[in-house]
Amino acid sequence: MSDPLKSRLLLPPSGARVLCAVSGGADSMCLLSLLHGMGCYTVAAAHFEHGIRAGESLRDCAFVEDYCREKGIACFTEHGDVPRYAAEKNLGLEAAARELRYAFLERTAGREGFDWIATAHNADDNAETMLLNLVRGTSLAGLGGIPPRRGNIIRPLLKLTRAEIEAYLAESGTPHMEDSTNRDETIRRNRIRHAVMPVLRSLNPSFSAAAGRTAELLRCDEDFLSAQAESFLTAHFDGESLSCAALSSLHRAVSGRAVRALLGPGTEEKHVQAVLKLCKSRERHALDLPGHRVLCERGRLYLDPEETAAIPETELAPGQSIVLHEAGLEIRCLPAGGEEIHNSFKTYVLKCESISGKLSFSSPRPGEHYRPAHRGCTKTLKSLFAEQNMTRRERILTPVFRDEAGIVLVPPFGVSERCLPDGNGGELLIMIKKQ
Repeated sequence: MSDPLKSRLLLPPSGARVLCAVSGGADSMCLLSLLHGMGCYTVAAAHFEHGIRAGESLRDCAFVEDYCREKGIACFTEHGDVPRYAAEKNLGLEAAARELRYAFLERTAGREGFDWIATAHNADDNAETMLLNLVRGTSLAGLGGIPPRRGNIIRPLLKLTRAEIEAYLAESGTPHMEDSTNRDETIRRNRIRHAVMPVLRSLNPSFSAAAGRTAELLRCDEDFLSAQAESFLTAHFDGESLSCAALSSLHRAVSGRAVRALLGPGTEEKHVQAVLKLCKSRERHALDLPGHRVLCERGRLYLDPEETAAIPETELAPGQSIVLHEAGLEIRCLPAGGEEIHNSFKTYVLKCESISGKLSFSSPRPGEHYRPAHRGCTKTLKSLFAEQNMTRRERILTPVFRDEAGIVLVPPFGVSERCLPDGNGGELLIMIKKQ
């Protein structure tokens, strides 16, 4: 291979241990031959036999093993059953093969101590991928094509065309096998390769290189916008929720990426739109999305909110001290003058004579209302909670104190008007402290 061609290879550092993914086809044989021939790497081959093309698949495996044995190259192989895996996981054959192949490569590299996994994607593959993504409808990331590097995976041939690879094979005498499925035009990539790419090359003979330059620019833009989204999440997401207003104020290019980063792989544009629409709601609403539940409440967007357990019905007698771990509260009930009042407790004073029967407390009940002292009107608990802009969790964890006649106290709104002390003694203290 000429020096100008070698200068376009995307190579790992000298001395690296490189595991080459080798199918036996033209591209992967070029990759293996080039890296092995450079003499500055420890190179091995990894071949995953998919079990798709029966005898042809086994033939390719034997070819790779024989070539590596002849050249003194370590070769690792594994046999899989892609059709069965595809059926089990409800995947297409191509997607199933990719999952199993990359799992094998990562497993082998880790076990054998290789720094890098090299795959043989080339400039034409990259252009075809961009077109396939465009046909399906895609984001900036999809139009960025195949990245030169993803973690420990590198693509040294990404700037070389298939024609240049074939020229190298002919010049060096490197053998390769032909995959019969490459001629199957029921496969979308093959239709792009054989029907669309020739038309585009008639308009620009260097179309693949031009597409590669475009992909590089788009990946640069994508990296910047994704970094903006990550910076936003670092500043605003507390591990459970973030401000709906802050998310909605972002440019759509950043807010959409922030939502995708929150929800993770598999997030579709319709999911992003649904979450951003949810952020503009003034009411409490929730969305069930694949792998996640998203809740909008009181101006906050919660990711996978936990269901809050209600405070159970609990009797309360004078002299008792009860710790509510779920609410983070300590509650004490004492006759007035029975104990020194601590500043760390919020203390509520009730008239003993007004209390009917036993005292108890629990989480709020649907439709409850009472007449708070000094308000001059009856209020529903729902409206009182709304005044304080309390979240659903805060509402559930608010203890409501009752006797047999109804509500006597709802912190922080105060005692019931009927239980208000009159200064004639006989008072009961309910003291509440946050843990």
